[in-house]
Amino acid sequence: MSFISKTRTSLRPAIASLRMYSGEPGSGAGKGGGTGGSIRDAGGSFGKMQAAREEEYFYKKQKEQLSNMKQVFSQEIAFHQDQIKRHEDAIRRHKEQMAKMDEK
Repeated sequence: MSFISKTRTSLRPAIASLRMYSGEPGSGAGKGGGTGGSIRDAGGSFGKMQAAREEEYFYKKQKEQLSNMKQVFSQEIAFHQDQIKRHEDAIRRHKEQMAKMDEK
């Protein structure tokens, strides 16, 4: 198989995905990879409004997920900082015990 034929086959999915998004969201059936229900199929202002609502929903969902992720990371940071403090305390105790051993 030649280099050119390999390149052609790898570009086909990319070109097909560009074609699917050629229309404006909510402008009718077949735009964006298929139908989206009777309102989206009809197109017009109702279809555009539905597309805008969908975009808003996913925007809010993504914002919520990012907020949850930040909260989880904050909890993990607090946990690791607590672990660091415990390890530093243990190191200090062991050094004190070693110093006592050296004195004897």
